[in-house]
Amino acid sequence: MKHYAILLAAAMSLPLNIFGNETDSTRVGEQLDEVAIVGFKQDRAAISPISQASMGGVMINNNQLTGIRDLSSMFANFYMPDYGSRQYSPIYIRGIGSKINSPSVGVYVDGMPYYDRSVIDMDLFGVSKVEVLRGPQGCLFGRNSTAGLINVYTRSPLDYQGTTVKLGYGSYNDIQASASIYNKLSKSFGLSVAANYHHNDGYYTNTFLNRKADPIDNGTVRLGLAWQPAEKWLGRLTFSFDRTHQGGYPYAIYNEKTGKLNDVHYDQPCGYRRSVYSTGMNWKYDARRFVFNSQTSFQHSNDKITMDQDYTEKHNFYVYMPLHQNMFSQEFTARSKYNSWYHHITGIFGFLQQSNYSSSADYYKKKQTILKVNALPTKGIAAYHLSTFDIYKGLSASIGVRFDIETAKVDNQTDSIQWLDNENAESTGIQIKREGYRSELTSKQFTPKFTLKQQFTPDKMVYATIAKGFKAGGFNAVKETTSDYSYNPEYTWNYEVGTKLNFFGSRLTLEMSLFYIDWKNQQLASIVPTLGTIIRNIGHSDSKGVEVSLAAQPFKGLNIQANYGYTYARFLKGDTGRGKDYTGNMLPMVPRHTMSVNANYTLYNVGKAIDRLMFNANLSGVGKIYWREDNAMHQPFYTLLNLKAAATMGKWTWEVWTKNTMNTEYMVYFFTASHKMGQKGKPFTIGTSLALSL
Repeated sequence: MKHYAILLAAAMSLPLNIFGNETDSTRVGEQLDEVAIVGFKQDRAAISPISQASMGGVMINNNQLTGIRDLSSMFANFYMPDYGSRQYSPIYIRGIGSKINSPSVGVYVDGMPYYDRSVIDMDLFGVSKVEVLRGPQGCLFGRNSTAGLINVYTRSPLDYQGTTVKLGYGSYNDIQASASIYNKLSKSFGLSVAANYHHNDGYYTNTFLNRKADPIDNGTVRLGLAWQPAEKWLGRLTFSFDRTHQGGYPYAIYNEKTGKLNDVHYDQPCGYRRSVYSTGMNWKYDARRFVFNSQTSFQHSNDKITMDQDYTEKHNFYVYMPLHQNMFSQEFTARSKYNSWYHHITGIFGFLQQSNYSSSADYYKKKQTILKVNALPTKGIAAYHLSTFDIYKGLSASIGVRFDIETAKVDNQTDSIQWLDNENAESTGIQIKREGYRSELTSKQFTPKFTLKQQFTPDKMVYATIAKGFKAGGFNAVKETTSDYSYNPEYTWNYEVGTKLNFFGSRLTLEMSLFYIDWKNQQLASIVPTLGTIIRNIGHSDSKGVEVSLAAQPFKGLNIQANYGYTYARFLKGDTGRGKDYTGNMLPMVPRHTMSVNANYTLYNVGKAIDRLMFNANLSGVGKIYWREDNAMHQPFYTLLNLKAAATMGKWTWEVWTKNTMNTEYMVYFFTASHKMGQKGKPFTIGTSLALSL
């Protein structure tokens, strides 16, 4: 422990807030002069009858949160395990989630939907706010929001101006460099350019190949344009390009005698590459009695996985999986304002998504290659409406409904190829079998929502909500039997009561919600050894729990924020029809407890040289987590301590940070393939950075 003490002393004796002149958007536990960003479809958080949490750019930076996975457990009942590669980005809210295919949590960036799991894991640089809405948001947001919603907002050059350059270095040769320019060229026109690069050698060594198993190189460029051509009109164009080259998949065999994971030890390297182009155009017309929004977006992603899928030194089989996706969406929304007793929001939404997913699996012992090619086009259209009636002295009721029609198709071709050359799969082969299928699946659904709210004062309220969640059916890329070709829609009913209380001029804030979720026809992802993951429907599950958030500012400069979530999620009817019955078992990948305590203390004008001195500490906890449906393996509750200190001297800021400061050992994933396998969590790391703000 001696070296930890030395590192901690160094960290706490050094000192950043590179966005020192920026207004943050976090609602609780922050500086009182910060400004909140409000989504177009929601009211201000303090009066919105939704269980929601948010984090602004200042808090993101103070906690050294570089990617969206770093938000896991920072919010109550929000879990996003960091395993595999960036293509695998499962998100769980209140126990509802999905490991593969379409996520159960909607993700929007500046109003642009991110529908495919392969594009969700993004960097957080240049982000002004991240907002998490818990519970079904299908009434207003629709697709993939059965469990909740994540809204990500980037900075607008009309609201924020400045130039920042930052360079950082940390453990495992971790290099981070970023630069951004936000410029308001005229009263009505702004332009922004931001770029970020991140490299890490990898945390774990593949001892068989004597090379790192999980290195990563990632770069992102964001361009923004904001234009106000007239008093009532505002347009914003955003474009981003993200490129990732990653090792990934540092999976190791689980040693049942020691209860620990062995070294990563497989004979062929694994890798993941991804390119994502995203662009969106938003127009807002702000009239006297209503606001009209138009959001157009397009996204293209191109990625591929190479994987030694037995994860051992044995030369068994190797998989190559490319994925190409194009997605276009258009949404029109009108919202009333300044009405005395009646408010409403109405919209229509449509999307087209074309996914082409292939897999080529080489079976060395069989001297055979199985090639699968899948075209998976999906399209949908929806209309929604929400009416709110102010009844009497702060009492209001909301009634909303959405109607979705979604059609998914599959065109599959599977070739079995026998090798002529016994040495490898590169030689010309003889096709011994070809099969395929085509199918179409249409899902139609009404998703209603009912809310009753009592606003006692502008900063004290209680609410009750009943909402239906719906996730459309789809097709599996792999199958074990013919019944695995497709899976059916799943449905949830969410019952929730909550309160939001604000005291002493926002210096003390308390929020609490209780929920119960009734989950029918659950789309359960199951791993089938040598095949992959298959989604199958399972009868009936439920999830119940509580969320509590407390924020306080006891005195100037000190901000304390605490979040706690409890989720009890289980199978009520878990008979798979395949000789396995999970009835009464806990749902996999769902932490029983999530918690986060964050303390930030800032001093100003320290001596003659230091303008700002900041200390930040965060303790987060997760567990107990059952990894599989049979509940045979679990990860006990564990905590991670992250620290940061920063000093600002004029235009320069110097910071030092540590993550997993106590070097806690834990597992982020466990599964059974050819063997019982798992992945370790990231070890202790320390780093420093220097930033220039103009």
